[in-house]
Amino acid sequence: MNSTDLLLNRQSNPFLCDPAPANDDLHKILSAGMRVPDHGGLLPWHFTIVEGEGLQKLSEIFVNAVKLKTDDQAKIEKTTKMPFRAPMIIVVSTKYVEHKVPKQEQLVSAGCSVHAMQMMAYSLGFGAMWRTGDLSYNNSVKYALNIDLNDDIVGYLYVGSEKKQLPTKPVKPYDNHVTYLK
Repeated sequence: MNSTDLLLNRQSNPFLCDPAPANDDLHKILSAGMRVPDHGGLLPWHFTIVEGEGLQKLSEIFVNAVKLKTDDQAKIEKTTKMPFRAPMIIVVSTKYVEHKVPKQEQLVSAGCSVHAMQMMAYSLGFGAMWRTGDLSYNNSVKYALNIDLNDDIVGYLYVGSEKKQLPTKPVKPYDNHVTYLK
């Protein structure tokens, strides 16, 4: 697959199963996350890899966070299953640096890391799904994952082998999203 095909055809796939990337493939995915635009060379991000027994631990972390806000059993049951949607999750969080580079730019760089890792996973034949949601903004989740409360969870990158091929999404026209200044 060439880079043009990758960028024009990649799409998220939530239907993931074993095997997850390992060894050289995981190295390539993480390395791609380190090659993103980074004003000031601050490296304002951190990757937490969750797999194996870690998925159960993450499930417990999520459930404990949800139980602090609700006793809705259906929501708790749904939350229990969330980490098991893929054999690997890469939690990407910020590691803000006090610097003249604004936090917003550091957040964007961390987001670029997620995107680059998703692209690399796809290029290696894996599926990936970038997820966020309430648990990305939950302080008890941050605390349990050793993420400073002043930092942000940029997302959960679910990664694995595609268990189901999805139909190709239609191309989104850009015409209404572009202005030319000549």
